[in-house]
Amino acid sequence: MNVTMIRAKVKDESIAEVEAAVKTWFAAIEQAQPKGVHYASCRLPDSATFVIMLKLDEGIENPLPTVPEFTEFQASLQNWLA
Repeated sequence: MNVTMIRAKVKDESIAEVEAAVKTWFAAIEQAQPKGVHYASCRLPDSATFVIMLKLDEGIENPLPTVPEFTEFQASLQNWLA
């Protein structure tokens, strides 16, 4: 089992954009339905910190680099960070 956690504090003006991007990214994963992939996201009480968890079952290669919405999220993340 492989677990990845992303914790990112974003600029206040970017919160809505990040939240929308995470929803879009998760919807794309859900539509692709890759086997052995489990994920969750939440915002911490400060409202500007996002925590995203990804768990891959044993023997599963990370499919996220093949999901365009994920690569778009990664490309934009640097602009959103506080």
